[in-house]
Amino acid sequence: MDVYEIKTMKQRLTGNSYVGRGIVVGKSSNSKNAVFAYFIMGRSENSRNRIFTENGDEVTIYPYDASKVSDPSLIIYSPVRKHGSFTIVTNGDQTDTIYDSLAGGKTFEDALRTRYFEPDKPNFTPRISAVLDIGNEFSYKMSILKSGDKNGSVCFRQFFEYTAVNGLGHFIHTYVCDGEPIPTFVGEPERVYIPDSIDEFTDSIWSSLDPDNKISLYVRYIPLDGSAHTSRLINKFSKK
Repeated sequence: MDVYEIKTMKQRLTGNSYVGRGIVVGKSSNSKNAVFAYFIMGRSENSRNRIFTENGDEVTIYPYDASKVSDPSLIIYSPVRKHGSFTIVTNGDQTDTIYDSLAGGKTFEDALRTRYFEPDKPNFTPRISAVLDIGNEFSYKMSILKSGDKNGSVCFRQFFEYTAVNGLGHFIHTYVCDGEPIPTFVGEPERVYIPDSIDEFTDSIWSSLDPDNKISLYVRYIPLDGSAHTSRLINKFSKK
C-alpha cells in the first residue's frame, strides 16, 4: 500500500452509496488558492429536507420544507464561518463553538474538547471539523469526534494538522459506507488531488456522490493573494 498515494475525489467517492457528510481542505495545484468543500448526504426524510444558502463569508443550512422538520437541532446550523484569518468548516453547530473559542483567544482544539459526537443512537454520528488559517503561510487543521464504543459511553477526539502542499487535499467524512448502524469513519483523512479549476473540482465531487443520497455541496477557492474568494453552491432541491 502506498501511504502517499493521492486519489481524485471521483476515485474516493464512486461506488460508495453513503459517506454521510464530508469536508475536503487543501491547496490548488498552481499554489494560488486555499480550497475547501463541504457536502451533505441524507437517507431519512428529515436528513434530506435541507438546502445550503450563502451570505457573504457564511454558509447556513435551512430546511427545504419547514413544515416537514421533525428535529431542527441537527439540521439547521452554519457549516461555514470566518473569523479574521480563520475559516471554519464543520458538520454541526460546533462551528459556533470554534468561532467563539478563536474570538476569545483560544484554539480549535480547546473548542472541540468541550464537544461530543451527535446523540443520534445507534449511529452516534461523528462531528467533523476543519479550520483554515490563511495568514502568512496557509495551513489547516482537521478533527473528528466519535464514539469510542457502540453504546456511546465515551468520546474519542482526534486532531490532524497540515502544512499546505500544492495539489494536495485531505478528505474526512462521517461514515465509511452505508449500514445498520452506519459504520463511523476510521483512520486519517484521505489524501486527494486539488485541481486549479473550481468547476472541475466541484463537478468531480457532485457527479461522484450517490444520486439518491446526495443533498447539497459547497466549494470555495480563496486566493492567497488576498483577493475575493470564488464559490460554487449546488442544492439537489430548489429553495422554496
